[in-house]
Amino acid sequence: MSPENDLRASATALGPWPGSDPAEATRIIRGELGDPHLPFLPELPDRGIGSDAVGRSGSLLVDLAIDVQPHGWRLVDRPGKDAQRAHSALATDINILADVAGMEDVSAGELKIQLMGPMSLAASLHLHNGERALLDYGARRDIAESLAAGVAEHLRRISAAVPGAGIVVQIDEPEIASVMAGTIPTASGYRTLRSIPGEEVTGAWRLVIDALQAAGAFETVVSVPEIEAPIERIFAAGADGIAVPLKALTTRQWELLAAGVEAGKRVWAGAMPTWVGQAQLPRTGDVVESIWKPWRQLGLPASGLSGIRVTPSTGLAHLKPSAATDILTRLTQVADGLDQLAQG
Repeated sequence: MSPENDLRASATALGPWPGSDPAEATRIIRGELGDPHLPFLPELPDRGIGSDAVGRSGSLLVDLAIDVQPHGWRLVDRPGKDAQRAHSALATDINILADVAGMEDVSAGELKIQLMGPMSLAASLHLHNGERALLDYGARRDIAESLAAGVAEHLRRISAAVPGAGIVVQIDEPEIASVMAGTIPTASGYRTLRSIPGEEVTGAWRLVIDALQAAGAFETVVSVPEIEAPIERIFAAGADGIAVPLKALTTRQWELLAAGVEAGKRVWAGAMPTWVGQAQLPRTGDVVESIWKPWRQLGLPASGLSGIRVTPSTGLAHLKPSAATDILTRLTQVADGLDQLAQG
């Protein structure tokens, strides 16, 4: 049976969520995103240090300790109180997930987790001298290897919280365009760090993706901004798909996505705008058309729309919980619209 017949278009979000109550967030997300949609473990940056993306993913590193210094998270000799706070918040979230999922009559068949990828983590962590770890090849390698070593235990804990659910992993690389273009400033601000070769980026991703797949991940995607999105490298690293905002994609990028779809890769379409002060969400039909129009122009079959996951264009932490919930509701409607097109 072809993948198009197995799949239904689905909705999810990128992870960041408003507020500071993980139980409420988990209940809302799982209530909105039942099958065939993809509920996720929320990230709540409003809780403070340790619940930010860097601290949360940095807490998974093996044999590398982190702590917060005046300029941000730094690699240190032994874990500090901020690292412990990150560990504790993540453990709390997993326990709450188990409680909420355990009370459901019917649990979703999949769950998504997010972690920061090795390149953006290296760009966000600092060395003892205050420079970014991205500056040092050995530090970049150590971070990628340490993250790869830490994901197996993390997936084991997640799987224990939602027995039988397929675990989908979203690898976030928000800094990848700057990393590859060499535009990230040094500590002094007078220079920029040298660009990282594409082959090294692909290798670091492959290391983490291989570890995730070996640990039983059901699906792995790399999430990047649309600016200079390295689509070919993501697919070459072995990812099952790419998550990318659609608004500013070039024709060439759409062609690369189409080639990926034809090779069996999945597109997570960041099709729902999330700007603050939005009086009204875009109409379901308009969002469906924003995906279907370029899809059709590239000659891709309508049946392939069943493999798409639709997401907001950004995280939702800057919104009110009610607005974030409304976006999830609208995304499920968009997914239903794509399904109708896929089925003719």
